[in-house]
Amino acid sequence: MTIRYGFLSTHPPTRCGLATFNSALAAHLGRAGTVGGIVRVVAASGDDPRPLPGVVHTWAATTPAGWRDSAEVLNTFDVAVIQHEYGIYPGRDGGEVLSLLRRLTVPSIVVLHTVLTRPSPRQKSLLEQIVAAAGGVVTSTTAAHDRLLLGYAVDAAKITVIPHGASDFAGVPASPRPQPHLLTWGLLGPGKGIEWALRGLARLQKLKPAPVYTVAGRTHPKVVELHGEAYRASLHQLGATLGIGHRVFYEPAYLDDAALGALIRSADVVVLPYDSTEQVTSGVLVEAVAARIPVVATTFPHAVELLTDGPGLLVPHKNPAALATAIRRILTNPGLAADLREHASPAAPTLRWPAVAQRYHALAETLAAAGTLPAAMVRS
Repeated sequence: MTIRYGFLSTHPPTRCGLATFNSALAAHLGRAGTVGGIVRVVAASGDDPRPLPGVVHTWAATTPAGWRDSAEVLNTFDVAVIQHEYGIYPGRDGGEVLSLLRRLTVPSIVVLHTVLTRPSPRQKSLLEQIVAAAGGVVTSTTAAHDRLLLGYAVDAAKITVIPHGASDFAGVPASPRPQPHLLTWGLLGPGKGIEWALRGLARLQKLKPAPVYTVAGRTHPKVVELHGEAYRASLHQLGATLGIGHRVFYEPAYLDDAALGALIRSADVVVLPYDSTEQVTSGVLVEAVAARIPVVATTFPHAVELLTDGPGLLVPHKNPAALATAIRRILTNPGLAADLREHASPAAPTLRWPAVAQRYHALAETLAAAGTLPAAMVRS
């Protein structure tokens, strides 16, 4: 079945996880022989307002009741695919997206990127109403699925688990490095836990050769808006204090797929020292596993789900000694590193974008064939 998809999300040139996700999903659904268009949400004052090819409408946070025009544009397609985070839409807790959903006359798929364990009463009510208004709902992990069913009053039949999606970097040639290479990438800001990784790295300097560490990615735009580059500066200061500044390399740029693929394939260990105990979706984690790079991560929910008895090692939060021990095990035990890579092999094909897009397409076909409409339309 040919389906014309309308997508609602932040989108390039905005540089954030949702924009990257939406761009990849739209591209891969397009390769399946479908056509569509993107309604781009411009949430931040610093966003580049110029549309890229494929963007058919822009919903600016400063536009009063911008959800009305956005809904009308989405109604010209067969299925609307909506990325959800509380912080990207106008209104308190992004509540205007609910008004948009209730105005849709076409089936909708809402992708939940955050499911909070302890939401405010308003956040809980809003998410419950979003699920009720949607034709189908996708979570990227079983952890998010279970959290949604346990903590919210929602229709379980609407919820589908589809992995996040990853690029196929496994075939990118790896550039050999003279020293073991640790890597963290993604938008930078407090909560990423890079300070714990630096403290862990300081404990590894007696290894021969001692590892180097790359921290790739720009500072999150919202962090820059509120605090400038204070977090990045604090990391430079900490590295100097620990005596490892010369072993840490910062790449403060947004990398294209080719550059990111080469960087990932050059890593011996991907380090995810995140502070959050809430994170149910991590695109960086999925990319690392799909590329078959061993991962050391704190016990945030997505890492627990994907790495337990799998392609990585889990460590407690804010524990540099545990981080250092896990990294040392991988770097000094080639057999363990090979085992972790092997554990990633069965999961990798199912995590890559072609397989993920096919599952979204199958869900959209089901909704379109059933003529699934928003709850507001059914009541009318």
